[in-house]
Amino acid sequence: MTRIVAIRPEPGLAATIAAGLAAGLVIEGWPLFEIRASAWDPPEPEDIDGVLIGSANALRHGGAALGQFTSKPAYVVGETTAEAAREAGFEVARVGEGGLQNVLDTLSGSTLRLLRLAGAERVPLAPPIGIELVTRTIYDSAALPMPGELESALREGALVLVHSAVAMHHLAAECEALGVARGGIAIAALSPRIAREAGSGWARVEAAEAPRESALLALARDMCH
Repeated sequence: MTRIVAIRPEPGLAATIAAGLAAGLVIEGWPLFEIRASAWDPPEPEDIDGVLIGSANALRHGGAALGQFTSKPAYVVGETTAEAAREAGFEVARVGEGGLQNVLDTLSGSTLRLLRLAGAERVPLAPPIGIELVTRTIYDSAALPMPGELESALREGALVLVHSAVAMHHLAAECEALGVARGGIAIAALSPRIAREAGSGWARVEAAEAPRESALLALARDMCH
């Protein structure tokens, strides 16, 4: 059976492994990143109409300053982030599918000043007319060297679940630095954008039908057969 490997940072890594088990997939995990909080200067709450959240990491690492904005409606990228937002005390006004741009597009026609809680690496957004974004960097994703166990697994051949373009680039760079051949590694990407960032030489590169964990796991199952 093809070995399935996940490289995302914790606590997402543990969640992926658990979701895999529930779906009948055995996933091995070695994080290639560590999420670290960034100091940030919150804007005046009275100048903000809502909060735009693209990752639960912003909620985990935002610190006490987040409490100034819990009375504002939250517009979030997906159900996992929505759950984290509710646990942090926010009222979720909109849950998107297909990325933050999709969330913004559903707000077209509104006049809103939104606080975007983001990571240092983030997808550029084009807000509709009437929507203003005030962006703050809440966390950073620090790249880690590839552990020996992961290197060995990749040399033997594996399917790697890739959750971000940054992870795709780092995986490729580590393989090149260590002389790990891409030809024995298949990539299951969370989105077409991530798949496009993979480059050439991999055994196979496929993208999930939707940017959801369940869709990525379904893709992994199909690629293993």
